[in-house]
Amino acid sequence: MNPNLPEFNLAGKVILLTGGAGLIGNEVCDAFAAYGATVIVSDCRPGAELQQRAETLAAKYPGSQALGLPLDVTSQDSVDRAFREILQRFGKLDVLVNLAAIDAKLDAHAGEINPSRFENYPLELWEKSMDVNATGLIRVTQAAARCMLTKHSGNIINVASTYSLVAPNQDLYKYPGENSQTFKPVDYVGTKSIVPNFTRYLATLYARDGIRCNYIVPHGIDNRHPQKFRDNFARLSPLGRLCRVEELRGPFVFLASDASSYMTGSTVVVDGGWTAW
Repeated sequence: MNPNLPEFNLAGKVILLTGGAGLIGNEVCDAFAAYGATVIVSDCRPGAELQQRAETLAAKYPGSQALGLPLDVTSQDSVDRAFREILQRFGKLDVLVNLAAIDAKLDAHAGEINPSRFENYPLELWEKSMDVNATGLIRVTQAAARCMLTKHSGNIINVASTYSLVAPNQDLYKYPGENSQTFKPVDYVGTKSIVPNFTRYLATLYARDGIRCNYIVPHGIDNRHPQKFRDNFARLSPLGRLCRVEELRGPFVFLASDASSYMTGSTVVVDGGWTAW
């Protein structure tokens, strides 16, 4: 995509990303800045670290602006402070990208009992994930919707998972020659399964108010996984490999831009064909 094409150009758009300092967040922030957006990098990390990331973006892409903003999605006070600062600095919010999430991975074993298997899964971990992935998602989106309604314009991009569309194939976590097996825990599957219908709820509720809402479904982002995992993933994926994080740039820019102006309540699946089997 050419950032000079008007339908993809993000100049003048103020975009907030929760979880902006994570693997996907870093890449998407860079993509938005490359297309001219004002990028708000928010995360629960220290403010100095976030501001350094923002300054790096602004220096890399002259003409764009970036702000590092501490934001804990589990705290209403933190969300309220963050949105007050956004409105004070920019006067509006054009796009919200809900990236913040917990993806728990339990690999420990107690004898032959795997604590990540459903019947043994600790409910306190479920509650922690629910607080971030579900309640935190709603908390931030409410604040964004209030901003967008005042301008009669806005764009919300939620981030789901293939595990909000299909069940995990637990064979992905079963390795040859190993007697024990890990499992994809229920917390991530359960909380991410909220995203599709939550997106459709917002899309239909706010369509006449000028606010669009769509969601993207990434899967299997390459992040220094062990070879045994790579081998299993390649065997189970139609494209035969993990996703390179830079392959998410185009889909996010598309959803954030006017190129997707007639889309709301839609699903953009970027999974290498995983859910097509």
